[in-house]
Amino acid sequence: MRDIDCKQIAETISNLFQEACLYLPEDVLKALKQAREKEESPVAKDVLSQMIQNTEISDKDKIPLCQDTGAAVVLLELGQEVHVTGGDLYACINEGVRQGYDKGYLRKSMVNQPFSARVNTKDNTPAIIHTDIVPGDKLKISVIPKGGGSENCSRLTVMPPAKGRQGIIDFVVNLVNESGSNPCPPIIIGLGIGGTTDKTMAMAKKALLRKVGEPNPDPEVAALEKEILQRVNNLGIGPMGYGGRTTALAIHAEVFPAHIASMPVAVNIQCWCARHKETVL
Repeated sequence: MRDIDCKQIAETISNLFQEACLYLPEDVLKALKQAREKEESPVAKDVLSQMIQNTEISDKDKIPLCQDTGAAVVLLELGQEVHVTGGDLYACINEGVRQGYDKGYLRKSMVNQPFSARVNTKDNTPAIIHTDIVPGDKLKISVIPKGGGSENCSRLTVMPPAKGRQGIIDFVVNLVNESGSNPCPPIIIGLGIGGTTDKTMAMAKKALLRKVGEPNPDPEVAALEKEILQRVNNLGIGPMGYGGRTTALAIHAEVFPAHIASMPVAVNIQCWCARHKETVL
């Protein structure tokens, strides 16, 4: 059994969110630059150049990549041989969010009683926490500051199994087409297929952490990702909706067995500013 102190977890969470909001991951930046090289539309090229310049300004001047510093999403892989000391794990995570959003001067966007009063919590808590128990004595922490614009375009459906592969493709492509410029393209699409409604939504969110453009190891799933990406980019929405061939940078699909009577499908859309940060304690 290995002890990890709650204060260390809180400090780590604080630092991760501050860094995620300031520095775009290298794989995302590389994908944007590659998209600019391949893009045929002069306007789309210019928009992509402005996005890349935005990342340089954020890095140099320590200004958040986007004013919407998101809901604080935290994904944990908790080793079963880890013993968290000094407090409640989730309370420490929320303390880390509180500290990070305060120290980093990050916008606080969470509101209580979302269907009525909508009073700001003033510290961006509570965090949205997903925990997997895994073998070992390590704690992997991944954070996603998830913006409202892209999250608002995410969807869940439960299809009849007879809809099959084509039904999934049509669902994703139609959703992206309806969303237009709202999620700030070029987007990354997390796609969950199978399980139950809660399981498939969690898979779609977690898929956003995959290295941009890295295919699913299952060749059949990888082929599905490739076809959806091609169909989405043929829509012509383009960067920020100005037209072009770059509506999405990647489709990341995750698949889980499903009940014989249903085929849950979830789409979690991430904007071009695909902020996330991970570390292992």
